[in-house]
Amino acid sequence: MGVDRELLELLICPSCQGELELVSLPQDLCAMLVERYREKFRDEEPVVQEGLKCQGCGLTYPVVSDIPVMLVDEALPAQRQ
Repeated sequence: MGVDRELLELLICPSCQGELELVSLPQDLCAMLVERYREKFRDEEPVVQEGLKCQGCGLTYPVVSDIPVMLVDEALPAQRQ
């Protein structure tokens, strides 16, 4: 299904208010994120393949099972991509 395009147009970086771009994440990083979010998805396996990367500060917010996790504390630092 993926993240709704209309939603993507509305979202901005909570850290710097920069524009976000949908990006693919490396497999090893996706596996680590699945483990991190597994306890929050009790009835299903979380799916992580993409993130929303800020054009301004470089933080990437993971998209878990089509839900953007827009928390600065959960963002991936710029060098992890």
